[in-house]
Amino acid sequence: MRDNEIAPKAAILTSAQCWTLLSQTHVGRLAVNVDGRPDVFPVNYELDGESLLFRTGDGTKIGAINDDGRVAFEVDSVNQKEGTAWSVVVKGDAEITSSNSHLLNAAERGLFPWQGVGKAHLVRIVPETVTGRSFTLDASVTQHVSFDEAMRAGLE
Repeated sequence: MRDNEIAPKAAILTSAQCWTLLSQTHVGRLAVNVDGRPDVFPVNYELDGESLLFRTGDGTKIGAINDDGRVAFEVDSVNQKEGTAWSVVVKGDAEITSSNSHLLNAAERGLFPWQGVGKAHLVRIVPETVTGRSFTLDASVTQHVSFDEAMRAGLE
């Protein structure tokens, strides 16, 4: 039997379904172009209508956004009890808001960066595309097997 015959079938999510799922979690991965190479950073975010907001400090993310504001942002979730998973990808442009902006003060009540201090920049991702997939996990995927055990089994 071929892998694609037993693999879970993905369902394509509507834009509205994607935004609903994005509202249910607050951690995602920001993909930017750093010195001509892709790089990915975990960030916590909030929704503002149909855009995403996150706070960050000076550094690699801000430098990359200043060089090329085109970004991708990915969020996913796996529910092993229900045997379901989903993934949403937002592609668009990142806009940096100044540290004295009223938006930063309004948004910071709901945005608490993991490192807490030095996160004076508010970044808004304005989407060009929002796509998503959901699927039911194969029964073997829902087993509670640690990553180490899965790797060891694959090598044996």
